[in-house]
Amino acid sequence: MAERDELEFTYSLIDRIFRLSLGELADFSGAKYDGDFSLALEQAQRRKHEYVADQIGIEPGRRVLDLGCGWGPLLDFIRRRGATGVGVSLSSAQVAACRRHGLDVRLHDARSVTHESYGRFDAVASLGAFEHFCSPEEYRAGRQEEIYRDLFAKIAGMLPDSGRLYLQTMVFGRNMIEIDAVDIDAPRDSDAWYLALMGYQFPGSWLPLGRDQIVQCAQPDFRLVSSSNGRLDYIETIRQWRRRFAEPSLRKTLLKLTLVPRWLTSADFRLAFTSGVSANSVCFERELLDHYRLVFEKVGAR
Repeated sequence: MAERDELEFTYSLIDRIFRLSLGELADFSGAKYDGDFSLALEQAQRRKHEYVADQIGIEPGRRVLDLGCGWGPLLDFIRRRGATGVGVSLSSAQVAACRRHGLDVRLHDARSVTHESYGRFDAVASLGAFEHFCSPEEYRAGRQEEIYRDLFAKIAGMLPDSGRLYLQTMVFGRNMIEIDAVDIDAPRDSDAWYLALMGYQFPGSWLPLGRDQIVQCAQPDFRLVSSSNGRLDYIETIRQWRRRFAEPSLRKTLLKLTLVPRWLTSADFRLAFTSGVSANSVCFERELLDHYRLVFEKVGAR
């Protein structure tokens, strides 16, 4: 899994810029347009939350776990639905922001959450965090599927029979190139260069090899209830994010100035945040990456 310092680099370092651009409860996972790109970003994010609620049963009196909760947008939706939400994150800035809004969020590794430490839940959701649960080193050591199976087993142990899990994640796409070809020194604008750039933006993180790998690793604990592709929706979400980040703001400008020393001293920082391109958007457009919304149901008793 991506280490805490790697997630701090991605999410905590520019935490305030995220929140100034996307709102205090910044929703940093793909929205749900369903082809209607006339929707405002907030409308599409609301549609996503409502879809999650319908799929896993978020309603009054139920207890829901959000693995990798980010800045807490789903937890806030859960609270507004009259349910009880608990979240975990390895970004200290995200945890602090969530707690300022009265959300129950703990600084904890999502892979080590168990019913002994957190109790039982009626449903579990994870939006955009699964990408961080396996590191490149763990993939090379042949541990990716073991990590996923162990995680699914832990989640099943926190759910009742027929309890549901909503999982939204990026995966490598049908045009993914050979892993060994990914290289930051490859020609700019090449597939290899864009994929390497994503590695700098999300250090310590390795994507699932495809939807089928996730479904297979979920067995025998879960059966797949539904699957939908969100690649085009994610491209539009990224486009809207980029527009929000580019909107002029004195506070954002002042915050960016505080990062100048980091820019001057860290090549990794320059590649991650100031490369001038949206690597993930290009990778989605070229189908080097794909995106899925998966709904699982627990099978039998554990």
